[in-house]
Amino acid sequence: MRVAGHARGNPTWVDAFLDLVRDNQTVLGRLATTAVLVALAVALAWPLASVATRRVDDAYARYHLRKVVRVAVFVCALIALAIVWRPFAGRIGVVLGLAAAGVAFAMQEVIGAIAGWFNILLGRIYRVGDRVRIGGVEGDVIDVTPLRTTVMEIGSSEGDSWVRGRQYTGRIVTVSNKATFTEPVFNYSGAFEYIWEELTIPVSYESDWRAAEQIMEEEAVRVSRSEEARRAIESIRRSYPMPRTELEPRVFIRATDNWMELAARFVVPVRVARSLKDDMTRRIRERLDEAGIAIASETVDATVRLARDAREQGDPAPGHDPPRTRR
Repeated sequence: MRVAGHARGNPTWVDAFLDLVRDNQTVLGRLATTAVLVALAVALAWPLASVATRRVDDAYARYHLRKVVRVAVFVCALIALAIVWRPFAGRIGVVLGLAAAGVAFAMQEVIGAIAGWFNILLGRIYRVGDRVRIGGVEGDVIDVTPLRTTVMEIGSSEGDSWVRGRQYTGRIVTVSNKATFTEPVFNYSGAFEYIWEELTIPVSYESDWRAAEQIMEEEAVRVSRSEEARRAIESIRRSYPMPRTELEPRVFIRATDNWMELAARFVVPVRVARSLKDDMTRRIRERLDEAGIAIASETVDATVRLARDAREQGDPAPGHDPPRTRR
């Protein structure tokens, strides 16, 4: 149906644009059709993704389904664009060949990031929800795009974070996917969601270090998740030739010049390691106090005698000779 202006012989800009979209014989008409297809893809991708995930309860499944729907919409748009520009297919190779050298040089970082994206997907280096360290940043992966990985940062003893424990800092960090080629990637929860933790306590030689060892071993057994970790390792061995490893909690002892150093080693889930270690430290300290076992530390005892105290005791003040008697 034509608008009134067109019926009177004065076509509006809307009719002119629609005629241009329907024109697939000229380059200008194909450009207008391309603009419409791109706009429709952008307008439909997000609403369709929301409708598709409305009944999905799992957060990870909902995230991946949204990604699939959006990619499917854009793939359909690309197919439609290929049909629109099909008459130029014979010359597209020449155009791409001329542009390839300049694009490759100007977009080295982008090309490296896209290659890193394929490396992440095909190599299964990490996925959304994994706790990783990449590009010097530690945290949980919350998004992976063709160009960058988005991480919810956690604190670390290294780096510039003001939070020293493994808790969220509140910062969201983006790292180029190219870092998977140039830097090591540490995955704390990809195939094995447990880590080995150690708690070291120095005990003085005068104290009963054997009793301290027993206390630390009992508390390590309390927090250790050895059975769950063993089942996880058995599932890993189906894919990787992983050697047998010690999972039972144990206390290692090392004698130093100043004290006996007791180190408890145990396995805990990576996301609750700090909380479990905090509870374990509190209980060990309380039990050591009850047993009268002292925690050693480097201290220096110094005695300072003032000049006034020395005179009251009849001793010469420091730095002064005793008075002499005249004859």
